[in-house]
Amino acid sequence: MADRLYRDFPDADEGWLSRARASIVRATALAEAAEELGLGDEVRLGKGEEATGGREKPSILSDALEAVIGAVYLDGGRDAAADTIELLLGSRLNGASGEPGHLDDKSRLQEYATGVLRQAVHYEIADSGPEHDKTFNATARVGGKVWGEGVGRSKKQAEQIAARTAYAALVAEHGEPEPPTPPERRSTESPDDADSTLDAASPDDAESTGDAERPDESPNDTDPDRETENA
Repeated sequence: MADRLYRDFPDADEGWLSRARASIVRATALAEAAEELGLGDEVRLGKGEEATGGREKPSILSDALEAVIGAVYLDGGRDAAADTIELLLGSRLNGASGEPGHLDDKSRLQEYATGVLRQAVHYEIADSGPEHDKTFNATARVGGKVWGEGVGRSKKQAEQIAARTAYAALVAEHGEPEPPTPPERRSTESPDDADSTLDAASPDDAESTGDAERPDESPNDTDPDRETENA
């Protein structure tokens, strides 16, 4: 995926490419792709994970998708793995090209809070339930005020949900941030098309144009001032 981004956006800086790659291959994005495949139904789980909804856990689903891609690579090689990644995640890459460096919810909130509001983000976490089946509650504070809350099966998931809620609330209160200008995708114009465009202006046309603009320098034309001096 990093190779594809580098080839498609040759003028993008390192920061943009890193954020774009992170948005595509982060655990939540991989888990979403795994859900679309119905991969959770095929995973072999122990009784404990089965009882606690392991088939829907983002961490397990993302790991399962990575395992599938790894198996394809071992069985079919680099090209087969690249084709599989393109099939599973290609649409997310196209989305990343529309909005530079699609960020995860915590990163997006962080950039908004520090860049627009000039304030820091802090998270508070509380958990409940038995050790084998915990639920985590996250609170996102910006400038000391609670702007979002989230509940999840892991601390990370709860924080992401809280950040998403906080971001939406802040945007509603303070307005959308100014969108950065995305880097241009590499042109898909073929070399033949470029050559045909150049051929459209023939050398003869260029010469005739130059002749038309060249001033008349006839040897019979003389400077009147010079004739006066000679006289």
